[in-house]
Amino acid sequence: MRVLHFFKTYWPDTFGGVERTIHAIVKGVARHDIQSDVLSLSKTPEKNTAEFDGHMAHKAKLDFEFASTGFSREAFGRFRELSRKADIIHYHFPWPMMDIVHLAAPPGKPTVVTYHSDIVKQKLLLKLYEPVMHRFLKSVDAIVATSPNYLATSEVLQRYKDKTTVIPLGLDEADYREASEQDKARWHERFAKPFFLFVGVLRYYKGVHILLEAARQTAIDIVIVGEGPMEASLKEYAQQHGLRNAFFLGALADADKTALLELCTGVVFPSNLRSEAFGLSLVEASMFGKPMISCEIGTGTSFVNQHGKTGYVVRPDDPSALAEAMERLVADGEAAASLGNAARLRYEECFTAERMGNAYAVLYKRLHSQMPSGASERKR
Repeated sequence: MRVLHFFKTYWPDTFGGVERTIHAIVKGVARHDIQSDVLSLSKTPEKNTAEFDGHMAHKAKLDFEFASTGFSREAFGRFRELSRKADIIHYHFPWPMMDIVHLAAPPGKPTVVTYHSDIVKQKLLLKLYEPVMHRFLKSVDAIVATSPNYLATSEVLQRYKDKTTVIPLGLDEADYREASEQDKARWHERFAKPFFLFVGVLRYYKGVHILLEAARQTAIDIVIVGEGPMEASLKEYAQQHGLRNAFFLGALADADKTALLELCTGVVFPSNLRSEAFGLSLVEASMFGKPMISCEIGTGTSFVNQHGKTGYVVRPDDPSALAEAMERLVADGEAAASLGNAARLRYEECFTAERMGNAYAVLYKRLHSQMPSGASERKR
């Protein structure tokens, strides 16, 4: 069986949460003799079309971007070409260009879409896009939500509940090499006191501005790993308020990130809007057995981090609640260790890449078996 994944970006152009999820799915289903290709857009398609970790990352020319959406004329032809070779088409939502390509060039194959997030920010444009979106979602054979929380709270998904299943995101522990003693010693020397770690792209919905307000209410060190469009304004805020306990480290090598995950007291994840649909950084924290602090925003973040079991879930947009939760974990090391151990068990039970890959393999095979004999060949 061969699967074609289609999303706006992928390695080596970008490697964020959705891209990492695609990579983990590809690796997971490979154990079931399922081959995969990934088609995405790139400013330099010839250069960036390459083999990656056992599969091909194909590119179509990115013509322009508008409202965080990449557009490409070449994508139509590349999609037709690659979909002919595939048995299953796997879309990753949201990306309006993908909907247009699917509707203009129906692949004639079983189709599944992983619904990563509602469209939250572009409310005016959403009104214009909604008819296309619903045509697209109505036409696909199966939809995957990444958590029961998101399925229950998404008005869009509720319209397609009958063909929606839940497959939580997962990460492969093998992709995280153990930090060397030298790396850990170097970072421990810099952050000798207990500290909380934030890892993520610095976007508007990540709530890092709320975390910085919390930093003003506590002496605990907060280490921020990542870069993004909010970076300059966040650094300016920290400088204006003389925050000596907030440290911006930018993007780090994997070995350094692993060292900080091993050394931190816990992971703080202050996302305050439901644009944050799941939170792979919370899965990373669970993998490393770290207690978590997150906000209740009605999405998968409270599926990964369960209040009082694997960490604390606090009100969004509440810096005092974030500061208080950090203080509690630092003050009670025994409770922090217990929550961290429970987080690790929850990772093993729910969020491994193997579990995710197995679930997608079952879904692919079910969709493939429901395709009438010879139908795919007739529709190619």
